[in-house]
Amino acid sequence: MSSDKPLPFIYQFAAGAVAGVSEILVMYPLDVVKTRVQLQTGKEVGEEAYTSMVDCFRKIIRNEGFSRLYRGISAPILMEAPKRATKFAANDEWGKVYRNLFGVTKMNQSLSVLTGATAGATEAFVVVPFELVKIRLQDKAQAHKYTGMIDVVRKVIAQEGVLTLYQGLESTLWRHILWNAGYFGCIFQVKALLPEATTNKSKITNDIISGTVGGTVGTILNTPMDVVKSRIQNSTKVVGTVPKYNWAFPALGTVMREEGFRALYKGFLPKVLRLGPGGGILLVVFTGVMDFFRTMRGDK
Repeated sequence: MSSDKPLPFIYQFAAGAVAGVSEILVMYPLDVVKTRVQLQTGKEVGEEAYTSMVDCFRKIIRNEGFSRLYRGISAPILMEAPKRATKFAANDEWGKVYRNLFGVTKMNQSLSVLTGATAGATEAFVVVPFELVKIRLQDKAQAHKYTGMIDVVRKVIAQEGVLTLYQGLESTLWRHILWNAGYFGCIFQVKALLPEATTNKSKITNDIISGTVGGTVGTILNTPMDVVKSRIQNSTKVVGTVPKYNWAFPALGTVMREEGFRALYKGFLPKVLRLGPGGGILLVVFTGVMDFFRTMRGDK
């Protein structure tokens, strides 16, 4: 992440939280569109069917109003602070663990990928309930059942059981392992290829480039798992029945068999437009806040 003096865990956590909230405020509408497209099975018709990202934006605004693009944002806002804070703090902390374990003093490409994957697994445990709430609110077919975030939690627990809040944990683990491995691994590699940053402007530029490349590669790697995660978390539990989408790899097979390989990349365009540049925003804000903390502490 940065070659500057590392800061204690609490500062990494706070910087990650600020970075996460900044990114979600800018990019959230793309997430709504991504989820809507991913939940489509090909049976929708007319105004319920989205032919592209732009078509989805157009129909949501025309039929449901512009504010619908921010429906369910309370869960991501509450989620982004612990989610992104956990991502960056866990990445730094796991980096220390692996450097000690393997007896190396500096990060390398392999350790960056391993550390990112482990940080992603750590992050997944934090975000699953928030993700389930968000998806239930974003899905047009289910959104009318709920008045807001708290209502989703209350009804899911009452009607489907408290463990349903962790429905999709397995697919979420895979999604975050793949994205974070690609993200942090690429940041390390791209920064090594770029000219060394000697000014604040060049440092920001390097962060934007490496974070955007990392976010794009992570998205390419994890989109299929994101598609099945959305399907799994949007499946209402019914006693005595087995959900169509239940476990990650069988769900991948179901989607591919019924809808074709391309369906595994449904919602890819809005997702990569969000998480590519979003990855750059995350890294720039995180690094900037960490620099502020160092200045505040007199470390710079």
